[in-house]
Amino acid sequence: MIKGRPVYIVDGTRSPFLKARGKPGPFTAADLAVAAGKPLLNRMPFANDSFNEVILGCVMPGPDEVNIARIAALRLGCGETTPAWTVQRNCASGLQALDSAARNIASGDAELVLAGGVDTMSRAPVLLNDDMVGWLSDFSRARSFTDKLAAIARLRPAYFKPVIGLLCGLHDPVVDLSMGQTAEILAYQFQLSREEIDSYALLSQQRLADAVDNGHLEELVAVYDRKGKHYDQDDGLRRDSSMANLAKLKPVFDRHFGKITAGNSAQVTDGAAWLVLASEKAVKQYDLPVMGRLRDIQWAALDPSVMGLGPIHAMTPLLKRRRLKMDDIDYWEINEAFAAQVLACRKAWADQDYCREQLHLRSAFGELDIERLNIDGGGISIGHPVGASGARITLHLLHVLKRNNKTRGVASLCIGGGQGGAVLLERDND
Repeated sequence: MIKGRPVYIVDGTRSPFLKARGKPGPFTAADLAVAAGKPLLNRMPFANDSFNEVILGCVMPGPDEVNIARIAALRLGCGETTPAWTVQRNCASGLQALDSAARNIASGDAELVLAGGVDTMSRAPVLLNDDMVGWLSDFSRARSFTDKLAAIARLRPAYFKPVIGLLCGLHDPVVDLSMGQTAEILAYQFQLSREEIDSYALLSQQRLADAVDNGHLEELVAVYDRKGKHYDQDDGLRRDSSMANLAKLKPVFDRHFGKITAGNSAQVTDGAAWLVLASEKAVKQYDLPVMGRLRDIQWAALDPSVMGLGPIHAMTPLLKRRRLKMDDIDYWEINEAFAAQVLACRKAWADQDYCREQLHLRSAFGELDIERLNIDGGGISIGHPVGASGARITLHLLHVLKRNNKTRGVASLCIGGGQGGAVLLERDND
C-alpha cells in the first residue's frame, strides 16, 4: 500500500526487446540500460543530476556490474552525489524499483526518482561447477612441478561440465520445479487444452504485429551498440505464426503429456525500461507533463508450484482495498510468462471455489475481458527480460490508457518462487 503524498509518472522509455539466440547479445545489461535511458533524460527539462536517487531492477547483472544501478546512473550523468541502488524480486524486479521509488516520494524522502529494470538474459553467466573450482584452488596452491603434475592427474572430464546460470534462475530449488513445469501444473489444474493455450499465444503475436503496424509502441527508443549498429524494433515478433505452426512444436517441460512449448512461452530476451517518477512539487517546479498517477501497489505470496497465479493473488487485495470491481478497470496488463499462466489467472478469477478457498472472497471475482487484457501483445511475442518486464508493462499500460482516453489500469506479474505483484495506475482524462 502506498500512503502519503501523490506519486506521478511523467515519462518513460524502453529499449527494443532483443531475443537471445544462444550467444551473448550485442549489449551488456549496463550498456542497454544506459542506451535506453539517454533519450529519456535528454528530453527532461531538468539537469540529469536533479534526481534524488536512481533505482534499477536487475536479476542477472554481469560480473563487472555489481550494483548496476550505480553504474548506469553515473554513465547517464546523474552525478556522483546521487545515490543509486539495485533491487531484485525475480520477474517483478522492475516493478519493485517503481514501488521503492514511489514509497520514497510518497513519504517525502524524494521528489524525483529515475526507476526501471534491465536484464540481458543472453549474457546470463555460465559458471564452473564446484569440482572444477576446488581443483583450480588445489592447482593454484601447488608449488613444485611435481605437485602441479599430481594436481593435473586428478583433473577429470566431468569437472568441465558448466553450470548454466539461466537454467538455474528458471528453476525453483524449494519445490524442485522449473517455471515451465509450474505452468504445466496450471494447465492441468484448470483443464486448459493445447489448442486453447496455442490460440492465446497466437493472439499475442497478432496483437504485437498490429501494435507495430499502427505505431502503438510509443515508448520504444532506438539503441546503438558499441559498433554503431542500431536496433529500433522488438525482434521476437513472429508474423508467420499460425495455429498449424504452433501445433508442430513439441512440449518442452513434459515431453509425453505436456502442453507448454517454446511457442506458447515467453521469449528469453534482453531489454531495459525506465520511468521518471515525481512528486507534485517536482511536477510544478519543472512544469512536467503527467502520464498518470501511481495509486497503489500490492505484493502477495503463494505456493511456488503454482507461482503463475501470483497476479490474481496480488490484484485481488489491491482492488478490494480500493473498492474496485472488474468493470472499474479499463485495461489490464498481466505479464505473459506463459500463455497457460495468463489463462489460468482468468479461469481462477471466474471460479467460485478458487475465489472462496484461496482468495477469501464470497464468490467469483469475475471473468476478465480478454479484449481489455494485453491488447498490444506481451511476453510471448515481445519477450520477458525478467528484470525489465515490470517496468515495461507499467509504462505501456499508461500509453494504452492515454491512447484510448481511459482512466484506470492494473499491471501485474507472476514471480518465480511463488509471489505476485500488481500496480494500480490512474490518469486524468483531461
